[in-house]
Amino acid sequence: MEAIQLAPGSETVATAPADFGTERFSNRELSWLDFGARLLDLAEDSRVALLERVKFLAIFSEGLDEFFQVRVAGLKDQVDAGLRNRFPDGMRPAEVLRALRVRARELVARQSQVFLTKIVPELASAGIRLSDWESLGDEDREHLSGVFRRDIHPVLTPLAVDPGHPFPYISNLSLNLAVRVRDPVTREERFARVKVPPLLGRFVVLPDGERFVPLEQVIAAHLDLLFPEMEIGEHEPFRVARNADLALDEDDADDLLVAVEVELRRRRFGRAVRLELASGAPGDIRDLLVHELDLGPEDVDDVEGPLDLSGLWQVHALDRADLHDEAWAPMTPSPLANAGNEPADLFATLRERDILVHHPYDSFATSVEAFVAQAASDPDVLAIKQTLYRTSGDSPVVGSLIAAAEAGKQVAAVVELKARFDEENNILWARALEEAGVHVVYGIVGLKTHAKALLVVRREEEGIRRYCHLGTGNYNSRTARQYEDLGLLSGDPELGEDVGALFNYLTGFSHHAPYRRLVVAPVALRRRVLDLIAAESAAGPGGRIVLKVNGLTDPEIIDALYGASQAGVPIDLIVRGICCLRPGVAGLSPTIRVRSIVGRFLEHSRILCFGGGEATPAKTLIGSADLMERNLDRRIEVLTPVTDAGLQARVSEILALDLADDTNSWELTPGGAWERVETTSGVSVQRRLQELALERARRRREPES
Repeated sequence: MEAIQLAPGSETVATAPADFGTERFSNRELSWLDFGARLLDLAEDSRVALLERVKFLAIFSEGLDEFFQVRVAGLKDQVDAGLRNRFPDGMRPAEVLRALRVRARELVARQSQVFLTKIVPELASAGIRLSDWESLGDEDREHLSGVFRRDIHPVLTPLAVDPGHPFPYISNLSLNLAVRVRDPVTREERFARVKVPPLLGRFVVLPDGERFVPLEQVIAAHLDLLFPEMEIGEHEPFRVARNADLALDEDDADDLLVAVEVELRRRRFGRAVRLELASGAPGDIRDLLVHELDLGPEDVDDVEGPLDLSGLWQVHALDRADLHDEAWAPMTPSPLANAGNEPADLFATLRERDILVHHPYDSFATSVEAFVAQAASDPDVLAIKQTLYRTSGDSPVVGSLIAAAEAGKQVAAVVELKARFDEENNILWARALEEAGVHVVYGIVGLKTHAKALLVVRREEEGIRRYCHLGTGNYNSRTARQYEDLGLLSGDPELGEDVGALFNYLTGFSHHAPYRRLVVAPVALRRRVLDLIAAESAAGPGGRIVLKVNGLTDPEIIDALYGASQAGVPIDLIVRGICCLRPGVAGLSPTIRVRSIVGRFLEHSRILCFGGGEATPAKTLIGSADLMERNLDRRIEVLTPVTDAGLQARVSEILALDLADDTNSWELTPGGAWERVETTSGVSVQRRLQELALERARRRREPES
């Protein structure tokens, strides 16, 4: 996009952000695709360990699948409904859809090019060969034929299309073979579909353990066994993405759990929104699929090489330490570590001080999980209350909640059933919790409960005391090893009282009580952020704003930041994914810089820091909310202040390293393009935070002189 210009006919310098018109915003969906491009940058980067580059290709594929299932599907629904509304950037749904198709095709072509011309040859040089059937010798083919007969053939169900067999339903994200079959006697020809079994693994591994053949090629080489005594014609792999967004009408749902289960079944039959087809597939096969799936030619992506590179997780899992990042074991936070093997007394520690934990540098297991486990086994703990948005299948946290309930404690879990693509997992946990006697509630009608909050109520000599944990990430032991997140463990009475009031709102039937410390959406978070921005605006160049979020799309917040920049406030924004703000535009955002950090760990924490410049004291908040309309207006979100001076300094250190990183950072230009930050100092925020965690652990172990 070209540099922003004032509207034609304007004769005065713009004095308000709105004077710059819709061009002051970038398009949300195109910005997400720009994030996908940053993943491909890492897949190309020879400085990144080879199997980690494979991982970034898999992540890109998974993200693009979700993008089509949700965002593109939603746009298609709007276009079909005849909506011509304009988004904040001025584009209409049909215009966005056309732009997305062009950009997505560019990225898919780039992904294939990276995979075929860089990743495959480099893997081969390292002894890992992604082979195809045609290149195999007789011995390898014989081995794979045995695998096919024993493990694959029994699972396959070929489906022909003829007057007695209608076109089969193609399930969402399934990999399939379109096969042309001919009767050698009658010369009658039919189309058939063979679904590639998703539970068998994307690749078949040869006996040496380091050669992989795509599963669909092994199936294609044995189609004569599926269609005996028939002539096999062209056979092409294809894949379909469908609308997977839940369409819940919660106002009419007597039982939200049942309603979500019904919608999950419907999701399997959502409307097709994308067809991936092997490049060079015959036109009649293409036409048949497009017609039967009710798609347009514009919905087809021709792909060079294998479809569905999310299957590369199988290759990434290889035990090749030389091709992975150096192993990292999170450290136990210093205040929670004892000299012996006994766990620290968390409650005694939290009576003395708050503790900030930074995952995955600090251990989730020895901090948050230990907190819940200690609460579950402590006879003086009377109640535990917790929100669960996404959790792992082997969650120790959920196990502790069940143990606490079985021990007679009052346990309440607010389970968000509508956490996208985790709905089924959450239903299973909700039922397991209920069976153990946990009070399970599903949040507030019309609002997702996205807050990360945990409350422990304990009986002590001085009376009842509350302890809490408030975080930026989910209570998920697996993602805590991969996602960068912050959490605050506290025994502060005011904060604990606020968290108790929040849970009473979530589990009862009431309005929000006034909060003294917490900032809660949707009731007050938007207003609080706007007020904090306004306070820095009033300070002008003496103010300071540093925000770290996953997404920045809300027009009102963006305009407030523009206003602060026009007042001279230095503003640094660290936005991992979608960003609709345009930085560095003369007269609009001259003091705003935007960067994105994408690396080994997924940058996931939300940190809002206001002040700390020449004129205003620092106010630091962490929490679950991004600066997006959904988080501010349609979700239960929580920000909590970090008031301890030492903990504030640690958060400031994290932000300073984020802004100094020149290894895995991109900067957003005034024209809306992301450019890789040139490496000059070689600062890696993630590597440095690992070093700092190790230094803290070393200092703890060193004997006092």
